[in-house]
Amino acid sequence: MKLKLKRADLERILIVCAAALVVALALRGGGETQVEMIYEETPLTVTETAADASSQVEMQSTVCWYEDGDGYLVPVTRQVPKQDGVAKATLALMVKSSQNDLAAARMGLTNVIPEGVTFDLDIAGGQARLDMSKEALNCASAEEELLMVHGAAAALCGFDTVEEVSFLFDGQKRSKLTHGTDVSGVFTADTVNLESVSTMASGYADQVQLYFPSASGRLLVPVSRTVFSPADISTAILELAKGPKTDSGLENPLPKDCGIKSVTVKNGTATIDFSQEFLNVTQQDDGGQMAVRAVLFTASQFPGVKKVEILVDGQPYKPEAAAQTTFLNAAEEVMSQYPGVVEID
Repeated sequence: MKLKLKRADLERILIVCAAALVVALALRGGGETQVEMIYEETPLTVTETAADASSQVEMQSTVCWYEDGDGYLVPVTRQVPKQDGVAKATLALMVKSSQNDLAAARMGLTNVIPEGVTFDLDIAGGQARLDMSKEALNCASAEEELLMVHGAAAALCGFDTVEEVSFLFDGQKRSKLTHGTDVSGVFTADTVNLESVSTMASGYADQVQLYFPSASGRLLVPVSRTVFSPADISTAILELAKGPKTDSGLENPLPKDCGIKSVTVKNGTATIDFSQEFLNVTQQDDGGQMAVRAVLFTASQFPGVKKVEILVDGQPYKPEAAAQTTFLNAAEEVMSQYPGVVEID
């Protein structure tokens, strides 16, 4: 049998030598992506949809979660036919099967939900109740169980209608899974790839989500870091500048000695002013694209932030050339960068 794979043509938004790099990020799945850009002080609104040229099927973006080679959960934005029940369709793409495993392998990733799992999903009032069939109890280890429930919860929390997720298994509420993973409570996307905390400071602790490039530089990996100060945008950008833990296998997106002069939010725009060292991102292999994206996605997690503006010593950051996308780890882009990809006609 000859296997044929078709790759959908996806539009990319290019911003070249803009007077200010300001991007409105669309992080949620399940609908059309509205992108607003400011280019030389002129606002432009673009509605982005994708369509397969041969079938003319209208497509929409959704975010699936996979495991990378270092054991991290990684979000990938994929294009799926526009449909009702896109949340269940998203989960179905994360189930191990010959077709799904091939798609994940083309990105250097693996699926996190055991083969044969089906879903019953109810969403009301921001609460999602996900009933996974008995095959979900077939994980080989506690690590696999944790990847499964955290990945499924993060995928569902990517939709505007879901704030937290509770689990049933084969129609029953369980406190623990086969290998002891606690599933008695509710799950959110806030604890994905949670960093360990060696010492606990006194007082209130909270978490911020940071985005660091993987060792390969192909993917942004979200990391949940515990902080003992207000979990606001200023704290998040400061923690991003500190970089990942030394034993994490992740990369620091910002150049060495890069300082942060100010972080402000006004009228929905977060303005981040870096020191002169930020310009060294242009010396990175990708020209600084991953560095800029790490800043954008880290800043955009906070309510009210619709746009992000990057300054260097008070002046708008003007890259020589940058291709910025509102999609987090777009599947087509990840596949094109993965050296193990083999095209099959």
